[in-house]
This record gives sequence, structure tokens and C-alpha cells, in this order.
Amino acid sequence: MNGPGKHHDPTALRVTGTVSSIIFQSAETGFCVLKVQPENGGGVVTVVGTAPDTQPGMRLEAEGRWVTDPRFGRQLQARHLVLRPPATLEGIRRYLGSGLVPGIGPGFAERLVDAFGEQVFAVIENEPERLKEVPGIGPGRLRRILDAWSEQRGVREVMVFLQGHGVGTGLATRIFQRYGAQSLDLVRENPYRLADEMRGVGFRSADRIARNLGLAADHPARLQAGLRHAMSELERQGHTAAARTELLERAAELLELPAAKLEPSLAESLTAQHLVALEGDGDLVALPDLNRAEQELARDLVALARDGGGWGASDPRKALAWVQQKTGLELAEGQRRAVALALRHRLLVITGGPGVGKTTLLNGILAIHQAKGRRVVACAPTGRAAKRLGESTGLEARTIHRLLDFNPGTGGFRHDRENPLTGDLFVVDEFSMVDTRLAWQLVRALPAGAGLLLVGDGDQLPSVGPGRVLGDIIDSGRLPVARLDTVFRQAARSAIITNAHRINRGLLPRAHTGGGGKLEDFYFIERDDPEAMAALLVDLAARRLPARLGVDGLRDIQILTPMKRGLLGSGHLNAMLQQALNPTGPTLERQGVSWRVGDKVMQTVNDYDKDVFNGDIGFLEAVDTDAGTLAVRFGERSVLYEAQDLERLVPSYAISIHKSQGSEFPVVMIPVHTQHYMLLQRNLLYTGVTRGRKLVILLGSRKAVQMAVERADSRRRVTGLPRYLGRGVS
Repeated sequence: MNGPGKHHDPTALRVTGTVSSIIFQSAETGFCVLKVQPENGGGVVTVVGTAPDTQPGMRLEAEGRWVTDPRFGRQLQARHLVLRPPATLEGIRRYLGSGLVPGIGPGFAERLVDAFGEQVFAVIENEPERLKEVPGIGPGRLRRILDAWSEQRGVREVMVFLQGHGVGTGLATRIFQRYGAQSLDLVRENPYRLADEMRGVGFRSADRIARNLGLAADHPARLQAGLRHAMSELERQGHTAAARTELLERAAELLELPAAKLEPSLAESLTAQHLVALEGDGDLVALPDLNRAEQELARDLVALARDGGGWGASDPRKALAWVQQKTGLELAEGQRRAVALALRHRLLVITGGPGVGKTTLLNGILAIHQAKGRRVVACAPTGRAAKRLGESTGLEARTIHRLLDFNPGTGGFRHDRENPLTGDLFVVDEFSMVDTRLAWQLVRALPAGAGLLLVGDGDQLPSVGPGRVLGDIIDSGRLPVARLDTVFRQAARSAIITNAHRINRGLLPRAHTGGGGKLEDFYFIERDDPEAMAALLVDLAARRLPARLGVDGLRDIQILTPMKRGLLGSGHLNAMLQQALNPTGPTLERQGVSWRVGDKVMQTVNDYDKDVFNGDIGFLEAVDTDAGTLAVRFGERSVLYEAQDLERLVPSYAISIHKSQGSEFPVVMIPVHTQHYMLLQRNLLYTGVTRGRKLVILLGSRKAVQMAVERADSRRRVTGLPRYLGRGVS
């Protein structure tokens, strides 16, 4: 029996048909929402389940139960999904045009089907040279088609085995790509190696395969893998270490076994160095590479700070007088102390909130060093932060990854301790964003005798990656830190800056609520209903703010939200904002996303081949529905994205506050609601507010703002760096 409709039994538990479109699909988990045309007639039905790498046109067999979602209506929640190559002409068209083969979009798919009909797969398999009969298919495109088809053939052999053990098509493809003909033997021997060796494959996927293969719940390989996974999960939450009891409890919950049963496995993991105990604190354990990074980072930073020679014979008083005369600025007392520290030490951290003169101080210090003929090298963790650093200092600033010459093929850097960088003083801005591994890689690549100047706001969100390097350095008391806390008179006129400091002190912001003729730079609009809040955000961005302020709703206004999901999450807001700000135009549909010319988009990973980096925002300027490609304008450059590259892009009308770090926007709007209660933290709100340059609007409930302001350090990270800094690791 098939899905619901006028010809269908409403109690049916099976749907067989053709995937007509993909409403949503997660590349990470394989969760998908599909529109399916049942093969026995009736209307299109919705199927929800897990099936990685689904393509329109594929034949689907699903088993599950019918449910009625209050928002999305009737749908089949599938317990089991099987996908097969399409059998109908329309299915073949959709399948070939779905982006499965690079360079083949809907246009070429149509031509292939017109030329060969239902025999198109047989032609590809047995008479591939005949494909050249189709206009536009030359040697290059033919080779891409055959390569993709050959890969699919190899996968199909692996699939027969793996799908029988709960493995989806996407994972089966990746297993085959990694292990080739050895795939089946390796998976049978130890399926948990998939979680260790394949990016994006989690413990649960490997565990499902293992259990289907008959491995016992207390098999040693399972217990070891569970402990490693629990530690990796803690790392993903920002921790670099964990108490033994915490690790055992998390692993026990994951494995559904008593914690005591895991203690021998933890001891074995420590003996085998799969996990390590922190030196001087045996109660804490860590992953070996992170522990090494923290040890070496602490050692190198302490060595820099202990360099008694500093910068030689520079007289701080003369240097101060010179820099004030050169810049025409009178430095405040805290800034003058910082200049003296900068001349006495080869390592200095400059920290403070907005409006306290970090940039003025930095430029003064740099002027002194440049006058001495020293080579200054400037960098920042993201492309946007590097651009801002370059604009504020006049230096050529690069991302840290580009400075270290990252090799995406090996995952390593060309510059390291054996092949150090060249320069005398290295300046790193937005250092709060730098995680443990990247900080370690940078510091170990410094040349002998070089200095390091770290600039950042220790009260902002910590890095997305593990660690809280800037916070640990500041809190350690072992390293030179210049903490600026005096808000300058001009900056104090800004309600954005004064409210940022109020939030940081645990006080509610003083915000205008509208009314009156005078325009302010900080407003709070009280709303409690998420649906009404979302509608108001869209109205403000698309109509009211552009009309009142003359700003561009696309280029000047940025919505920052604490989360991705829900009515106030970036996913839902992006769909609404696209409809309001960019409703029509050439569009490419891919994996449930409508990519439309004019869309505001963001790159989510560093891509050194394209010279585009995580957090870069651009605008979609062209789509090619035949080839399944699109072009994005980043500043002066146009970048081409093939179908397989699209997972690196996200719509960015609304982005997470984490993704906004290192950036500033003319106008920022932030929804704050108790719906986000798990994420409402003081540093999150503080970081979001400090992204606004001319106007910040908080929209939401007073209770939610109060919650955020009051919650400080409730999710503090456990790290080993403070212990190693305190001991001065040798």
C-alpha cells in the first residue's frame, strides 16, 4: 500500500514511489524531509526519515507510521528507507539533473533522456562513447560522468552489505571512498574505526553498524570507542579536559552501561595513550593532541614572558612622548602603562571592551616598533577580522591560517618550529576567537627573538573550537596583560558602548523603547510572542529601517540570533527574510534550499583554493541551472561554486552570534527570547551587542534579557592551560 490521498488507505504503513523534491536534508546526519510521488497514483506525500545523499528522481521504499504534524500536516515518519536508481523517464531526468554528476544539471539531464530514453543508464554503463552524441558533452564532461558512474558502481557492491546493516547511501559512499575494496573487511573487523578515522561519522552510526553485526554491548572495542566519543563530545563543547568522573558518567549514559564497568577500559585507554592524564592533576584527562598543544603553548608563552631582554634599550618615557607627538593624541594612564609593558616584554596581551582605546594603543605601539625598523606582521582568525585589522592599522593583515600557510590536503601548516615565520613583531587581533590548537600552531612557528602582541576582548564568547586561550592567559596572572577599562568621553556618548559595558557588569541595558524625534543608537522593543517577533524583525529589515534611516536592508542590516532552530532561529528567519528582501529572480533548488540571485550568503569553512574563508559574506550573482552551479560575489571577486561545494554556503540574512565574531555591521538586530534559554549567556549577548556600529536593536522579552545578563560563566570550559601556565611547564 502507498501514502495517503484519495486512492490510499489512511492506515497504510508503506510508501513506494519517486522522490519529487527534497524539502530538507542534513549532510551531517542524513535526516531528510522528502516529497514523494506514490507509484500507484494519488497526491504527493511527505516522508520524514534518514537517508543520506538522497537525490530527486530516485525510487523510494519507506516503512513507518503516519502522523499529523501541527505545522506541516500529514507525513510518514519512516523507520526504514531504501533508495534505488530511478525507473521512470521523469525519475531519470530528476536523478541525473540533481547534482549527482558534476557539470550535469537539469538541462543536460533533459538532453540525455531525450537521446537515450530509459536506456540512458545502459548507455553510460556499456556504450559511454555514445554520450558524445548529445550536444554539449565533450571529452571533459564525459570523463566526469564516467568517473561519477564508476564510483557509484563500486558503492553499489558495498551497499548491498552495508544497507543490510543500517548504513545509509551517503555513509556507504564515503566508506568506499576511504577504504576501497577493503571496506567490508575493515568494517566487519572493527566498525568503531569509522568514528575515529572518518570525519563526520559519529559514534552512534558506528555503534549501530556494530550492533547489527552482532558485537556485544560490553565488547572492549565498544567501551574504548564510547570513552573516546564522550571525550570528543566534551571537546566539541569547548572543553580540552574533563574530570574522570564526568567522563565516565557521560560514557556510561552513551553506552547504557554502569560507570563502574567502564573504569577498566578507562585505565586501558590511559595506558595505551588514547587518553592522557594531565600532568600534576591526575583527576583530569584529555585527548593526547590537545594536552600536548596546551603543554607546549604554556611553555612557549612563559618563555616569551620571561625574556628579560625585552626590546633592548628603548626608554618608555621618551617613546611615549614621541608617539603622543606623532599621533597628536594624549594617551590615558592605562594606555601609557601598556606602552611601557610593550617595550619591556616580548609578549603582551591587550584586553578591554569597546571604546577603551585598544586600537589607539595598538597603533601607538606599532609606530614605536616601526620607527625602530622592526618588521610587523599582522593577522587575525578570520578574513573579516583581518580586513578590519588592516583598515585600522594600515598593515597588510592576513588570516592566521594563511600566515602559517595551511595545507588543506594534509591538514597541517608549512610553518612550524622547524620552519618558522619571518618577522620581528607578530600582532594577533580578535584573539578571543583563537582556539587551543590554532594558538599552539601560531606560537610554535614564531622565529627566535620575535615578539607577540595579542589583542582581544576577554569578555566576549570564547572560540568555537576547544579552549579559552585568551581568558586563561588573562586569568593566570603569569603573563603581561594590559587591561583597559576607561571608556573615553567620545565613546561614552554611544549607548551601544555604554550598554555593552553594563551588560558585562551584569546590569540590564538602558535602552530607548521608541518614540520621540531623536534617533538613538540602541533600542529595546518588547515582544513575547516568537511568531510576532519574527514578523517584526522582517518588517524592520525590509521596510521600516530602510525607509527611516536610508540603510540597505541587505547590505547594512544584520540579524544575529542565538540559535539555528525554531521560529527565531537562523534557518526560519533566513527563509522569511529571503521572501521579503529577495522574493524573485533566477533560482537554483538544491537540498531543500532555494539559491536565488541577489541572496546574501556566508562561507562556512576555509577554502584556500577559492581564497574564501569561514565567515566571509557575499552576494549570489548568477546561477546556472543546467550545470547546477552558482557564482558568488565577495567584494571585488566572483567565486564559482559547483554542486558539491554548496554545503559550504549558508544563507546569511540571519546568522548566529558565534558566526558574527570578528565582524561589525552598521545595523544589528538581536532577538532575545526564553525560547533560547539554554544559550542565554552574558557573553553571548555582550558579543552580539558589540557587533553593531551605528544601531543595535534588541527585540524580545525583558525576562530573557535579564536571564542573559545574570548568567555568567554558567558554562565555563574545563581546560588544562591554566594549570600548565601556573606551573611554568618546562
